[in-house]
Amino acid sequence: MQFKKWVGLLALGVSIYLLWEIRQVLLLLFAAVVIATVLNRVVRVLRRLRIKRGLAIAITIALLLLLVFGLFAIILPRFIGQLQNLSALLPGALERLSNIYNWFQGRIPGMGLGESQGVDRLLNEAQALVSSTFGNFFIILNSSINAVVNLLLVVAATVMLLVNPGSYRRTVIVAFPAFYRDRVNEILNKCEHSLVGWFQGTLVGMATIGTLSYIGLLILGVPLPLVNAILAGLLEIIPNVGPVISAIPAILLALLDAPWKGLAVLILYFLIQQLESLILMPILMKQTVSLMPLFTLLSVVIFAALFGLLGLFLSVPLLIVVQTCLQEVLVKDVMDSWQAPRPPSQDQVHQR
Repeated sequence: MQFKKWVGLLALGVSIYLLWEIRQVLLLLFAAVVIATVLNRVVRVLRRLRIKRGLAIAITIALLLLLVFGLFAIILPRFIGQLQNLSALLPGALERLSNIYNWFQGRIPGMGLGESQGVDRLLNEAQALVSSTFGNFFIILNSSINAVVNLLLVVAATVMLLVNPGSYRRTVIVAFPAFYRDRVNEILNKCEHSLVGWFQGTLVGMATIGTLSYIGLLILGVPLPLVNAILAGLLEIIPNVGPVISAIPAILLALLDAPWKGLAVLILYFLIQQLESLILMPILMKQTVSLMPLFTLLSVVIFAALFGLLGLFLSVPLLIVVQTCLQEVLVKDVMDSWQAPRPPSQDQVHQR
């Protein structure tokens, strides 16, 4: 019996090691599952119109491609032009920031960071890093090829999951004991409902943040409003961290015109994020998923540290699945059904 236990522990350790080694592939598969789950809702709507599943899948994918390429065709030319202007303006913005820092340093005694930590040194190191990055052509090429291969893997897995989702779902369910399979099916339904709700809310949030940022930057007269608005909308998918990153280029560009504009852009982004986090997202997510801000922030940090950039973008879907499983399995099925031992009756006490 002791030997069987050691064999079981060894098998568990080997399994965990193998899963960790292929974690990147598993994350790509999880991304495909999330995308297929969302697209399958569209397929179901088309199926209600008595369209065959194969044709419904083709229409869904065609609509998705049409939307993506349509947005690229409309926005990409202006985006590329403004992105080129951004690369030309950023050095001036950084220099302006350095001048503002030097002005404060002259007015406030003891504010200096020291020669080794001065702004000029940091700027020189940043420029050297950029030059080194663009100089490593083969590294960039290899990363680009890997990104394309990963994208093709996600697309292929998404299509396969869409074609016959029931078979893959049954494969997952039969991996559990027979008495628990109905419960697993119910948990999968709740995960699906939460993921679709999160995606819908995030999509509306991204569009709202991008639109409000564009209007606000136009009113303030900040250069390149389209690029900064698209960046703010896209980075909205990364909670807490994304909005901070998206505000940095807009603030730097605003400093090119006047210092007060940098402060105005900071206030603008702060107000937009407060509107999104306190009003918009609670309304959108009320009926689907409820995530505590602290847990959301921790998930971003933890999954980014464990799985890199892909984990950063998938942190919220991963948190949704983990939270749903913990609530349904650990809380409802284990903790809630855990009966406290009953005190002995009087007859039992007398018998003792």
